[in-house]
Amino acid sequence: MAVEIERKFLVRDTSVLAGLSGTKMAQGYLADNGMVVRVRVAGTQGFLTLKGKTKGLSRAEFEYEVPLADAQALLADFACLGRIEKLRYYVPLGDLTFEVDVFEQELAGLVVAEVELPSEAHPVPPLAWLGADVSLDPRYRNSELAVSRTIPTPAVLS
Repeated sequence: MAVEIERKFLVRDTSVLAGLSGTKMAQGYLADNGMVVRVRVAGTQGFLTLKGKTKGLSRAEFEYEVPLADAQALLADFACLGRIEKLRYYVPLGDLTFEVDVFEQELAGLVVAEVELPSEAHPVPPLAWLGADVSLDPRYRNSELAVSRTIPTPAVLS
């Protein structure tokens, strides 16, 4: 089984993106019955992704490339649980690559960095451009943002 182990941070300084090219992404949510089903158009590629419930920082994730026209049709006709649009930038640092999402439309102003880790115990280096760790705050999940269409107020989690 494929497992995604991910930490998520707000971005306090977007200057880290200077000189990088972003990939335009549109994604929509087709179902959420214990497993989230997402369709994504990323540049000229389409993807269908299934994600299980999060336990700690981990969850099952299955992602499949699909024909672009199929992804576009699914996004247009079946994304009944919401959509989001964003630009994604890749910031490699040592053995990790941060995916920095700059949200658009109603979520404009929200910038989030995600990093996939080889284990939950793997350290994330302290970086001046990273803000609050929102890994355990479900309001920052893309599936939740697609429904709420509002930027959450950061909360201190215990």
